[in-house]
Amino acid sequence: MNRKVHYAWMIVIIIFLTFLAVQGLRLSFGAFVEPWEKDFALDRGTTSLISTLSFVVYGVSQPLIGKLVDKWGARLVLSFSTLIVGISICLTAFVHQPWQLFVLYCLFVSLGVGGASNVAATVVITNWFNEKRGLAFGIMETGFGAGQMVLVPVSLSLIHWSDWRMTVVILGLFLIVVVFPIIMLFLRNHPREKGLAPVGGERQEEAEISQEGKRADISFKQVIVKREFWLVLLPFAICGFTTTGLMDTHLIPFSHNHGFSTQVAGTAVSILAAFNVIGILASGVVADRFSSRKFLLLLYLTRAVALFILLNSHNPALLFLFAMIYGLVSFATVAPTQMLITQYFKRYSVGFILGWLFLSHQIGSALGAYLPGWLYSEYGHYQYAIYISIALLVAATICKFLLPEPER
Repeated sequence: MNRKVHYAWMIVIIIFLTFLAVQGLRLSFGAFVEPWEKDFALDRGTTSLISTLSFVVYGVSQPLIGKLVDKWGARLVLSFSTLIVGISICLTAFVHQPWQLFVLYCLFVSLGVGGASNVAATVVITNWFNEKRGLAFGIMETGFGAGQMVLVPVSLSLIHWSDWRMTVVILGLFLIVVVFPIIMLFLRNHPREKGLAPVGGERQEEAEISQEGKRADISFKQVIVKREFWLVLLPFAICGFTTTGLMDTHLIPFSHNHGFSTQVAGTAVSILAAFNVIGILASGVVADRFSSRKFLLLLYLTRAVALFILLNSHNPALLFLFAMIYGLVSFATVAPTQMLITQYFKRYSVGFILGWLFLSHQIGSALGAYLPGWLYSEYGHYQYAIYISIALLVAATICKFLLPEPER
């Protein structure tokens, strides 16, 4: 009757907190756009360039982060990446020239955010869970949605009560004084470090890997010949294009372009964020009980349907309906995608492969932030960008159909 809670769930809570703090800060970028424009006399295009470059740096860092995780362990990568973000965001309070802001945010903050991301966290979860892995991925990924829900309004409130410089100092100190020590003190790379077996017990293949000392190393040349890799990677790039890129950057301008007020647009974003959390948690549970390949096929197809609703939303009810549907399937793709990688490449260095996977996502995000803006500047509307996004999502659905079913 007196059953102890497995320490693996403490690992999940620590990673959730890390994502809430670090990724929540990254998702709070929009709160600082107007203050930076006023303080540094920037136009919207230049400020948007900070976001685009940060996506690029974040993405390019992912294969390197994967290698560092395989070499040094996720605990060191997650903890010191969090420390780098905290120090760098604090230092932005002291900049007085735009180039200084570009260097600190686009380079140092983005590299830190790239380190405290899914690549390292997925490796940890894979080590600690042989059962209920999908649920663990889902709870972990909820940190993104929770960070968006918590830190965006907190940042806006702090900027309103004081200014943006005091806000970044408070956020940075929270990372340095609270989150960094928690990761260092309590996170462990593998249950063996606590004298435990993973949730679900040690499987035969894991025992063989443990006796070998580490997972087999793998080169990029070996990866690119595997169709499973490309049929997972390309849809995940489309995922980045249609979520972090398109929605996080352009949903509010699209709503204004359709004649919706700021209040209605803000409500739609809040609904989307809330349903993101629900979708993430549900996706983790489903990934444990259902084919991740078939689940992703359904998610990408539903996302295409939701964008069709957005394209024809000429009243708030349809906009809110879109936000609910899109929120449910937006971040929900991450857990089953991670499951597929751990299933297809379970005998290899997962961190390296995940690095390339999340590089593709960030490249998609950068394109999703830039291309719709360029199309809007050229044609004065977002219709072409939405049509392109729907076509890409149909292509992602086809990729999932072509994937072989992995061993569970």
